[in-house]
Amino acid sequence: MTLSLDIHLKIGGLIFPNMDQCDFTGPLEALARVPNSSFMTIWKDKNPVRDLAGMQLLADTTIDEAPQLDVLLVPGGHGQEALMHDEAVLSFIRKQAAGARYVYSVCTGSLLCGAAGLLHGRRATTHWTAMDVLPLYGATPSDERVVIDGQFVSAGGVTSGIDGSLIVVSLLRGETVAQELQLYMAYDPKPPFQAGSPATAPAPILATVTERARAITEKRLATGRAYQAHLTAL
Repeated sequence: MTLSLDIHLKIGGLIFPNMDQCDFTGPLEALARVPNSSFMTIWKDKNPVRDLAGMQLLADTTIDEAPQLDVLLVPGGHGQEALMHDEAVLSFIRKQAAGARYVYSVCTGSLLCGAAGLLHGRRATTHWTAMDVLPLYGATPSDERVVIDGQFVSAGGVTSGIDGSLIVVSLLRGETVAQELQLYMAYDPKPPFQAGSPATAPAPILATVTERARAITEKRLATGRAYQAHLTAL
């Protein structure tokens, strides 16, 4: 059920060092244009944050200043791994999730949500290289591009964040508004190659990219196994 336009919505997106900025800036294109809403960029402080490629982003709101949000966007990227035991970040996600209408993760942002304890018993997706990590946080993995499970919406790798953001807009303000934003964004993808998923990529391409991601994938698996072992020991 969509919300009345009279209801002002507070939407916020987390940023952090070594994130993948497209996980954040892609959804931002739609989420920052939701009618009668405000969008906040959130981090521990307001110093510049560099993404994986060196792009600098600035928070306008700290995690201590942030009000209760209607939607929390949690992006991913290699820097997610450094936050998996960061209680300031994890408690912020948990606190926001307790009162938010939706928590929306993109790429490996879902693993951050898992570390915050939000994925137990839920269906979720993530970047294809991290799909095997999701069950370690109690989630049922799905290879769908966008997954909705109650208040938790997750999108797969990087560009799927745009798809998911339009779906979140439709949940908040209806399909008409979402389609208007899609048209404004000229979001009509026609990829030049059929290599955008493991199912369609040529085998040598898949092998190369899998090997390139091996180090971060192994770190994520180790962190997930430690999380599971901790729960089992409780």
